[in-house]
Amino acid sequence: MQITFKGEKVTLKGTQLKMGDQFPSFTLVKNDLSVATEKDFSGVRVFLTIPSLDTGVCDLEIRNFNQKALEFPDVFICAVSLDLPFAQARWCGAKGVYAVTTLSDYRDRSFGMATGTLIEGINLLTRAAFVVNESNVVQYAEYVPEVANHPDYEKVYRAISSLLQRKEGK
Repeated sequence: MQITFKGEKVTLKGTQLKMGDQFPSFTLVKNDLSVATEKDFSGVRVFLTIPSLDTGVCDLEIRNFNQKALEFPDVFICAVSLDLPFAQARWCGAKGVYAVTTLSDYRDRSFGMATGTLIEGINLLTRAAFVVNESNVVQYAEYVPEVANHPDYEKVYRAISSLLQRKEGK
């Protein structure tokens, strides 16, 4: 898969995920500087990787998911970036984001490497979205071809809805 950043080709480090893969192990940093691993989260989860909360597209994306989270109260939605935890906490407070959890991969980039989202050379995360079921299996994976573009919101929302309907036996 070819990814571009403002029109320039970039290389992603790590292993890219696809539907049916086991979601990998990772270590992230919470806004209070404590450590979070994959074992801290269960149930249906959405992981969004973004370059930085302080950019226009990322800002709109996470605020969009924050609003949509009201329709998915039992789904854990998380935005992962290399922003420092202090910056993430500041941004969430300023934007009123409370339904999306922000986590930082600044310390060791394990999430970026495990999900194939770390951009080589510029050390930012590419824009991607992963929907993971309660058995830790990837149900949806999207690597946005141009980092400066939005993910396909409707496809992500449909993947979440479909997973929740299957879980409820509908």
